Amino acid sequence: MSEIGAALLGLGDKLAAHVLLSAAAIALGIAVALPLAIWASRSPAVARATLGFASLVQTIPALALLALFFPILLSLRAVFGEGLPTLGFLPALLALSLYALLPILRNAVTAQANLDPGILEAADGVGMSFWQRLRLVEAPLAAPYVMAGIRTAAVWTIGAATLSTTIGQPSLGDPIFAGLQTQNWVLVLAGCIASAGLALVADALLGTIEKGLATRRRRLSLAGLVAVLLGILAALAVQFGNRADDRIVIGAKGFSEQYILARLIGQQLEAAGYTVDYRNGLGSAVAHQAVANGAIDVLVDYTGTIWTNQMERRDTPDRDTMLAEIEEWETRTTGTHVLGRLGFENAYGLAMPRARAEAGGFAAIGDLAARGQGMTIGGDPEFFERPEWIAVRDAYGLRFAAQRNFSPTFMYNALQSGEADVIGAYTSDGRIAADDLVFLDDPEGAFPNYDAIILLSPETGADPDIVAALKPLVGAIDVEAMRAANLSVDRDNDKLSFAEAARQLAARIGL
Repeated sequence: MSEIGAALLGLGDKLAAHVLLSAAAIALGIAVALPLAIWASRSPAVARATLGFASLVQTIPALALLALFFPILLSLRAVFGEGLPTLGFLPALLALSLYALLPILRNAVTAQANLDPGILEAADGVGMSFWQRLRLVEAPLAAPYVMAGIRTAAVWTIGAATLSTTIGQPSLGDPIFAGLQTQNWVLVLAGCIASAGLALVADALLGTIEKGLATRRRRLSLAGLVAVLLGILAALAVQFGNRADDRIVIGAKGFSEQYILARLIGQQLEAAGYTVDYRNGLGSAVAHQAVANGAIDVLVDYTGTIWTNQMERRDTPDRDTMLAEIEEWETRTTGTHVLGRLGFENAYGLAMPRARAEAGGFAAIGDLAARGQGMTIGGDPEFFERPEWIAVRDAYGLRFAAQRNFSPTFMYNALQSGEADVIGAYTSDGRIAADDLVFLDDPEGAFPNYDAIILLSPETGADPDIVAALKPLVGAIDVEAMRAANLSVDRDNDKLSFAEAARQLAARIGL
């Protein structure tokens, strides 16, 4: 319990960010829903259209809705300029506001539709104008029902806001995703407890306002409202009280190696006097676009990922040629600065337990084509949509009985439990040796090189001081050091935090 308590105490900034995002999304949802409800109460056609749209939004998974706003805002940058953010708070706000819309709108429309016609006729009879009737009669009668919808929206929004981590917005999803990745259940539990606790507190405070409205006890409603506002003000103080405007934002994709390297880069920059912030859990395409347009300042990416996903190349040249062409392409198309290789490769490869591979005579990927039709292959959430997998599948004519997606951590558990026979694993992962796995040979060279490289946004790459601070990392990390760092957060009994693993990695490579 002490570990959970310590983890909860360390979530102050994430809790503050979560509160502000959820509060802003609910406020925007209210601002949109209430005028629509007034309009819908006077037009059945509008009621059908608005409620239908709000219901449709609810059928879209929250994670997909959050992700969809990245390309939408990216396309709008051409109209509104480079200052329009495509990651972080804005896309999360817009997506969550849409998610909050339905319960508020539905309760408001239902409340107005069920108002006593006699009361409305009496209001008209005494000569009230439209706005007088709305303000003095309809709003007080409908308010308790509207507040019930807001309470539902608040609970939904606070829960869904944990997913905003995936588009670079800090939230209580950060410890949950990081804990799932490393099987650190204390972190997962701390994030869940904090999120659930926040939802319960918000529901209780909004319930106080609802009760005050229902019983016409203005002081009770005012007390609940003041408590809500004080909570938001406290979150603002935590979020912005000591925040530097010139912080360097470091991006990380959603697996352990990226978290560790992001902290290593952050520690280098902090030692040089910079203030840093992190955007964790980004997808490959989102992360690359984010560093290209300056939404983040620094990113570790992989040559094969850029080559296949961004440049859409299908040939596999040697690593020096690939890097030179990537540098030229980045300079020409995005302005992103390639600082250099870190010194190790984290390639995709098809891995199996050694005992299973030897017993079945699986030494190369081609053996899977010959004898793997009844097997199950596992991959991370994006593996089977990546062009590298398609190239490997087609080059060898691979066909499996089933393919399953797992988080990077649970892929390895799936091999141990027999839920997968082969996985798309990472060559720098410490669990390869720890679990006694072997990579199958790729004689066709279908998988490209995956050298880890540091990318700097166009503005950051032009800063000689930042370049100088990060230059010692170039060529400094070999694959054995990276595997050890990865294993220290993924599988060791005494798990290290990402920051501590980064400090140990720095000591090992002599920084």
